[in-house]
Amino acid sequence: MTARRAVVIGGSLGGLLTAHLLRSTGWDAVVFERNAEELASRGVGLGTHPQLIAVLRRAGLAFDESMGIRVPRIICLDRDGRTIVTQPATRTMSGWSRLYSALRDALPVQNYRLGSTLCRVLQDADGVTAIFADGTREHGDLLVGADGVRSTVREQFLPQAQPVYAGYVAWRAVLDEAQVPHDIRREIFDLYTFCLPDGEQLVGYPVPGRDNDTQIGHRGYNIVWYRPIDPQALAAMCTDATGRQHAAGIPPPLIRGDVIARVKADARALLAPQLAEIFVRTEPFFQPVFDLESSKLVFGRVVLAGDAAFVARPHVGAGATKAAIDAASLADCLREAGDDLVAGLARFERVQRPFGSAMVALARQQGAYLSAQLKPAGERSTEERDRDIDALLHAHGTRSDQVGALVAARGFEVHF
Repeated sequence: MTARRAVVIGGSLGGLLTAHLLRSTGWDAVVFERNAEELASRGVGLGTHPQLIAVLRRAGLAFDESMGIRVPRIICLDRDGRTIVTQPATRTMSGWSRLYSALRDALPVQNYRLGSTLCRVLQDADGVTAIFADGTREHGDLLVGADGVRSTVREQFLPQAQPVYAGYVAWRAVLDEAQVPHDIRREIFDLYTFCLPDGEQLVGYPVPGRDNDTQIGHRGYNIVWYRPIDPQALAAMCTDATGRQHAAGIPPPLIRGDVIARVKADARALLAPQLAEIFVRTEPFFQPVFDLESSKLVFGRVVLAGDAAFVARPHVGAGATKAAIDAASLADCLREAGDDLVAGLARFERVQRPFGSAMVALARQQGAYLSAQLKPAGERSTEERDRDIDALLHAHGTRSDQVGALVAARGFEVHF
């Protein structure tokens, strides 16, 4: 009997996990990635949750300590670099490229196609066909849109679902451990560190270094600095040296030198000196923060998953985990439905759409203080004016419990 075929659009973590889990249930799943080059050099640090680790193991990866770095405590530094709050933590921090490389290497070469830019999708009673920019066509029984926040699949079937700017950007930076001054490395490198300038928020933590190395001395230090920016100022920041504006977010190499110089000067003026010293030694880049919710996930033989369906702000640290849960849920729903593809997809819609909306709501709640900075001061609520630092750190330390509660609330057990 010929295996059913899934055409997976998008070769990032969500697409790779979907392909692996569908293949484990008997499907022939092939991934099509728009970029012509491997993605291993892309991505930044990410936090893991037990659900992500469980899905990775289910996909065949032997996730162990070599794939991440455990942080024993969360601390918050004031402007002078003094520790003002300390709480225990049990987080394991990893890197996007570390997980990507492991998943990519485990997939047969013929099941991952680079340079495949999707143009449109056709479907009928006999199947679904993806039409690519080079004229090639790929036919399958199912098409999974796992092509991220700017999803071509979603744009065709749900054009009204558009990313909504949250009112702030995330500046990202990574520095090799060897380049971190020794005294700073000894003081904060192994910890999950907050710094909270007025109206802003920065977190820093260790991640796998070059070549995904997690050995001491070869790791990296990852910084994410959230800064409120009004839309007009953002448009200026997203304009390159030639005057071209990049509305969806400017590629890092095109960020103007004056923008970089200004944020480094702000780092010296606003951040704890330990974190400022790390930040100014890097080549930082920024990403606008968005919310995205899809009102529907299934369109005949087409289904949306991962960031193509829902984009939650990064405060929950669960973008990869959400994509993994989507992949596991899709595989389970289809397996339990047997030959009834319609029933399997209907069940996926029923359990995953509320879950995705709940993840977006949780992340929006955690970012409300930052979004509110663009409001006049008199229009902000008490919570939007005054941060409870202990509560903020506690929320980050219990993220896995919050994600687990959202999974349980769906009423559908995912086989991790």
